[in-house]
Amino acid sequence: MTTIVDTPTATRDPHDYVTPQVWDRQLALLTRDHPWDTVMAERCFGQAVAYLITAMEKTGQGLGLGCGPLVDIAVHGFILDTVNYRNFCERHHGRYLEHVPEIEFKNDGTVVKTARVIEENGFVIDQPLWGRDAANCSPCAHGTDCH
Repeated sequence: MTTIVDTPTATRDPHDYVTPQVWDRQLALLTRDHPWDTVMAERCFGQAVAYLITAMEKTGQGLGLGCGPLVDIAVHGFILDTVNYRNFCERHHGRYLEHVPEIEFKNDGTVVKTARVIEENGFVIDQPLWGRDAANCSPCAHGTDCH
């Protein structure tokens, strides 16, 4: 008799991609600027880091990745903390990861597809955050190597 054992996929932790000081700073900025508690800030920033790392690692593959408006709040907050964001990009991408938002939201399934790609890239997806925005979809520009 043959026994098949599923080998669990290693789960990547967004905390591993920023220093504890940067992590805490982003949570403080998010709770200062938005009506979020630290739990919501932690969830959104963790998903933002997973999204950004995946976008960096998938550059050039033409996947058209884009997060929904809720996770995008944490992405934008990180971008506005320019020194820390630039250092993050340099460390994990070797260069700045551009952000090219569209004016109109796309309602083409981009958010759901992006969540799947992030999950396949080893990160745990916080489904309520991604599912909440699935109908609204993404403001990120297709055809650009950006996020």
